[in-house]
Parts: sequence; C-alpha cells; structure tokens
Amino acid sequence: MEVLVFGLVGFAIAGTWLRAVVVNSTALSTAGTVFCGVFVQALPFLGLGVVVSGLIAVFVPPERLARMLPRRSAAAVLAAGVAGAALPGCECGSVPVARRLFGDGGAAGAAALTFMLAAPAINPVVVVATAVAFPGQPKMVVARVAASLLTAVVMGWAWSRWGRAEWITRRLAAHDSHRPEARSKWLVFCEVARHDFLQAAAYLVVGAAAAAALHVLVPPWIFENVGAHLVLGVVVMAALAVTLAVCSEADAFVASSLTMLPLIPRLVFLVVGPAVDVKLLAMQAGMFGRAFATRFGPATFVVATVVATAVGVLLLGGSR
Repeated sequence: MEVLVFGLVGFAIAGTWLRAVVVNSTALSTAGTVFCGVFVQALPFLGLGVVVSGLIAVFVPPERLARMLPRRSAAAVLAAGVAGAALPGCECGSVPVARRLFGDGGAAGAAALTFMLAAPAINPVVVVATAVAFPGQPKMVVARVAASLLTAVVMGWAWSRWGRAEWITRRLAAHDSHRPEARSKWLVFCEVARHDFLQAAAYLVVGAAAAAALHVLVPPWIFENVGAHLVLGVVVMAALAVTLAVCSEADAFVASSLTMLPLIPRLVFLVVGPAVDVKLLAMQAGMFGRAFATRFGPATFVVATVVATAVGVLLLGGSR
C-alpha cells in the first residue's frame, strides 16, 4: 500500500513533464491511450469483484458450501460448476476456498476443483465485464460462459476418475487462526478486499501495459499472420494468458483491445487465463502440493484450450 501511495504521488508531481513527453511521441501517445482505456474500463469491475469476495469470506464459509453438495461425484461436480456462477470472486481467492472444500478428496474433492475453475470464470461480475468489453457481441459472452463451465466440469469429472489422493502433499492446519469466526467480520472483510484488490490490480497493470506494448511494438503484419492461422493464434493467445496472469474480472478488456486478432483466439485467452496461469500454478503448489500442480495445471491448460477452440468454432465461426 505504501508503494502504491508514493507511486501515485510521484506520478502526480511529474504529471506535466510526463504529459509533454507523451504528446510529443506518437507511439507513447498510442500506448498511453490503450493502457488508460483498458485500466479505467476494468477498474470498476475489479473493485466490485473484491467487495463481493470480501463479503463471501465473511458470510459464506467453505464448510457451509461443502454441506450443500450432493454426495454423488458426478452430481456434485455439476452442482459446484453451477454454484461457481453465483459466487463472484477472483481466481486468487478461489484456490484457498477450494482447498478447504477439498478436504480428504472424494466427491467433495472433485467438486472443489470444479468450483475452483468455474467461480472466477463465469460469475456475474465477469459476465457483465465481458458484455461491456465486447458490446454488440453477445455470442462472445455465451461462448466464454459455455467454454469455461465445460472446462471446469470436464476437469472435475477427470479428477473423480483419475485423481489420486497421494498427489495432495500439503495438509490444512488443524487450527486456522485466520478463520472469520476468530476475528470481527469487518476486519476480515477489509483484509480480504484489500489483499485481493492490490494483488489483482497489480496484474491488471501488467496486462494493460502488455496490451499497450503489443499495439505499439509488434508490427501489424505479425498480427495478420497470427490471425490468419487459427492454430497459431490459439497457441499464442493461450500462452499469453498463462504468462500475463490477468485477473478474470479485468481480462475481457485486455482481450477486447486486441482488435487485430479474430474472436476465437481471444476467447481462448479468456478461458485459459482464469483456469491456469503462472500465479495460479504457484498458489496450487502451495495449497495442494507440487505433485498436484504439475499434473492438474498442464491438464487444465490442454482441456481449456481445446474446449475454448471447439466452442469458438461452433458459436463464433469466422467472426472478428
């Protein structure tokens, strides 16, 4: 927080000089416009998302969610996928919740992993943000929800069929002093919202900067070649989603700024990002163990990429 405050003060003081530098450079002016457009559009949805995630941490404990799940594995996976649509939150917050829901595995374990993938990808905040980022393109919203939900359900079923309990090498502490019951609800809300906002906003800045850099530094002919080949475009955008690790509440605005690419590669970016990226791999390794992360992460990447491409071909076709 201190770094953020001093940074804002520094930019405010140097505002006149920075404005002169940007105005005199066409490239910097374009980059600044793209960066501000992406960041300012995404910020309200990011703020709404962290407020909701804080409320969930206070009023919806994971144990209550676990009691609501059906006992049969297949039904529990479907229920968890649908439940993810009703519980807004960043993917960073879904990993700890999923770990507590996971327990010792079984039907609850498969449902927990489904929830972990579905909640940050198809919740109301993300759906509305996607609709705002892609105005007049409702098929893009439908395609994102369908592909993300299908990815989550497929991975949940896959875990129930092939998952192994010995891959989970990290165990939950017997007594968690950070549980909401141990402290005031207002304190828990403030800490969760502040943590999620600062973490997600940092990745949003990186994503907006990357979008601006792509507009300025990458020659147009490269995008033309990438966009002309579906497989190449899909692979590039999937790898970009893993690398940039943009928050799911803001990634739609990054994807919408890449107008030089067709919709299908951008859909892959939106589906892969909330499911697997560098920060999620690190968090999964810390919460579940490296044996789990090295298996679940790559499998999720392949499933998300294939599913998003298939759904994109069916719903979007050759749309741009």
